[in-house]
Amino acid sequence: MFFVNGNQQQNVPVNDRSFQYGDGCFTTILVKDGQPVMLAEHKQRIALTCQRLFITLPNWELVTEWIDMAIERSGHKMQQLSGVKLHISRGCGGRGYSPSGVNSTQVVVQTFAYPEHYSTWQAEGIKVGVSATRLGVNPQLAGLKHNNRLEQVLIKKEIDNSGHDDNIVLDINGNVVEMSAANLFWIFNNQLYTPELLNSGVLGIKRKQVCEYAEQNNMIVNIGDYTLDDVTNADEVFITNALHGVVPIIQISNKEFNIGAITCAIQEKINP
Repeated sequence: MFFVNGNQQQNVPVNDRSFQYGDGCFTTILVKDGQPVMLAEHKQRIALTCQRLFITLPNWELVTEWIDMAIERSGHKMQQLSGVKLHISRGCGGRGYSPSGVNSTQVVVQTFAYPEHYSTWQAEGIKVGVSATRLGVNPQLAGLKHNNRLEQVLIKKEIDNSGHDDNIVLDINGNVVEMSAANLFWIFNNQLYTPELLNSGVLGIKRKQVCEYAEQNNMIVNIGDYTLDDVTNADEVFITNALHGVVPIIQISNKEFNIGAITCAIQEKINP
C-alpha cells in the first residue's frame, strides 16, 4: 500500500526528480505491534541525508502522522511484525539536472508484510557468496541511503542467479564494505570488526546499535579497512539491517562457520 504526501495512491508525477535522477533518499523501518521501531534513528538518518544532498527536510510531525495512518489503513497494525519504507524525493522539477527552484519535497510511505524468511535466517543463518560487482569510491555520498541504487540492483541480480542468500560486497580497491542490503560484522579473538564506510556503503541503523552494545559489554570494536581474508579467517560472522536485525553467516563460498556465542548474545539483545 502506498501513500504520497498522505494520500493513498499508486503513482507519482513523471517529472518527480527521484524518478528522473534518483534525487532523494529512503529508509526502511521495522514495525512491531503497530509501532515504528527506532523511529528517532530513522529520522536522524533522513535529516543527515537531506542535509548532505541539500534537500528541504519535510515536516517530520506530518511525516510521522502519515506513517501512523499508513500502518493503520494497511491492516498491519494488528500484526506483530511488518515494515514501512519511507521515500523522500526532492520534488518535481524541469528537464535539467539543476535543482534550482525545487523546494517542495514529495514523501512516499509504503507498507509491507514482514518477510517470512527472515525468522529462518535469524535462527539458522545464511550462506553467502562474494559479489563480482564492486562498489565505486565516492566519499561525498558514502554512508547515505540515497536513491541511486544501481550498484545494489546489479549485486541482487548476481544473487538471484547464484542461489546464495546474499553476497559480501567489496569496493574497487578490494576492501570489504557490506552486503547487498546489510552491514557486515565479524568476531575474531573476542573482538568485534566492521568495515569503515567513509568511501562507500550505507551506515545502517543497526550498525551503530551493535557497536554501542559491544562497547557497553567491554568488547573492543575495530572499524577500518579490511580484506576478504580478514572476514573468512574470523571466528563468527553476522550481518545486520533494520528489518531482520542480526543474522549469522554460516558459510562464505566454501568456508563454513558456526553460529557463535557472541553472535547469539547480540541477537538476543537486538533482534525483534
